Amino acid sequence: MNRMKSNLMLLLCATIWGSAFVAQSSGMEHIGPWTFNACRSLIGGFTLLVLMPFLDNIRHVSVEEKRSMDRKTLLTGGIACGIALCAASIFQQTGIQYTTVGKAGFLTALYTIAVPVLGMCIGRKTRPLVWICVGISVVGFYFLSMAESLSLSYGDGLVLAGSLLFAVHILIIDHFSPKTDGVRLSCIQFFTAGEISLVPMFLFENPSFSAVLSAAGPILYAGVLSSGAGYTLQIVGQKGADPAVASLILSLESVFSAVFGFLLLHQVLSVKELAGCALIFGAIILSQLPEKQKEESAVIES
Repeated sequence: MNRMKSNLMLLLCATIWGSAFVAQSSGMEHIGPWTFNACRSLIGGFTLLVLMPFLDNIRHVSVEEKRSMDRKTLLTGGIACGIALCAASIFQQTGIQYTTVGKAGFLTALYTIAVPVLGMCIGRKTRPLVWICVGISVVGFYFLSMAESLSLSYGDGLVLAGSLLFAVHILIIDHFSPKTDGVRLSCIQFFTAGEISLVPMFLFENPSFSAVLSAAGPILYAGVLSSGAGYTLQIVGQKGADPAVASLILSLESVFSAVFGFLLLHQVLSVKELAGCALIFGAIILSQLPEKQKEESAVIES
């Protein structure tokens, strides 16, 4: 997959996540975080399961390719992704209840720093230009999201922990996505996350059919689009992409959240927030510049 197609998939993923923020918030008015995550994950898994033959046909996945897949790698990767996604989602979903939307958006976006830092711990190098872009984007997220002090509350700590786990999730995908089928990997991760969430859902919450029915709209939107479509686009789009650059593109969900808030909820963006959006977009465009050495090598080879 070429870089342009990969980046477009990640950009579409960020757009879907940004539009799903309202659904994620409104769903919590009726059910708890474990119930919400269990429902959205299982719906995402079943959606991909039903669409699998259609998606295989579009991607021209042959019967021979299906039989030759390393099922051990697929299962291991799917379960690992599901555990990381479940943990990250529940920390974020629970933390949102105890902090402001602005702080939650800013703290979640810090996975743009966590990805290259954790990548260094496993021997993955990040270009100096990408580090500069990460720094610019963090300033942009601050302008876009923060209207309060930088003090950390209980909810802030939960969201920050979720951000670190989202970084782990991105690195796990970076490891497994080139080795197996992305759609099947995504399907397994959803069923894993959903099944894990079912246990604490019944232990710590009191889900009822009427409450779930009241949140049906947000759950379906988050399950089919944010989970089924969004995370699958992330896995397929990340194949062959630099995880640090991928995290920058995915972090555009905060920008798109503000854009959809303006378009759908008529929430006017201040000059500070517009400046934040401009900085983030600029950082992502800058991160797409190719390495000089690679350019020179390409010229020599041609």
